Amino acid sequence: MTDNDFLAERFEAYRGHLRAVAYRMLGSATEAEDAVQEAWFRLSRSDTREVENLGGWLTTVVGRVCLDMLRSRRSRGEQPLDTWHPAPSADPDPAHSALLADSVGLALLVVLDTLSPAERLAFVLHDLFGVPFEEIGGILGRTPASARQLASRARRRVRGVEAPEADLTRQREVVDAFLAAARDGDFEGLLAVLAPDVVARSEAGTTGGAARVAAGATSFAQLARVATPALVDGATGLAVYVDGRLERVLTFAFVAERISVVDIVTDPARLAGMTVEAA
Repeated sequence: MTDNDFLAERFEAYRGHLRAVAYRMLGSATEAEDAVQEAWFRLSRSDTREVENLGGWLTTVVGRVCLDMLRSRRSRGEQPLDTWHPAPSADPDPAHSALLADSVGLALLVVLDTLSPAERLAFVLHDLFGVPFEEIGGILGRTPASARQLASRARRRVRGVEAPEADLTRQREVVDAFLAAARDGDFEGLLAVLAPDVVARSEAGTTGGAARVAAGATSFAQLARVATPALVDGATGLAVYVDGRLERVLTFAFVAERISVVDIVTDPARLAGMTVEAA
């Protein structure tokens, strides 16, 4: 296997995650694919031997690409909201686009389209994918505090668009099934609730693919026994308390009633900035 083949194989492990990030940033499957392809071009031209967290590096690259695309879109003039809608005929993969739209929701995409490019990037990267404000600030050329303010402003607008109660109920059922399977070390049970291209992110790195994420989750059995369902910043998640102290939080994104992203947060500073309530 050549170095380029090895690099391509590593990139493919993150493609689903990068596509999900780009779609939430851009609201267009066609543009999301373009952004992911641009990330591959930049990766293939870069020396990444010193990069410890390739998933984080690629997420940052996609974020920068999407920010440029959003700013370019604004400079050409926005499309009126009352006529905004995805164009299925232009999507390279209509089936995948439908799954993404199902997980994000058309109403949420419309609201995201009203945000400034900087607000949208800060909200999407932090609230949906757990990227630290330090990294978001670097992408935007602003301080972490400024990035936090942008995300907070965007969050206030987005909170007016809530998922239907039936969706939240189903998401809770999926997370309960994930937790039960993790507690039992049930590999097949985990595969049943994970999307094929699921991505698990933590401060230690990123894992891609259902088999690898399921294998990692089975090692979570001991902590899973003390994990409890929770609402994390209003979204379905899990919380782990050790001696009464919040030790870690798991948040999830969903595609077609399966888990597509698992974000594991253990950093005390990030945990302190989250609102965690018993579900």
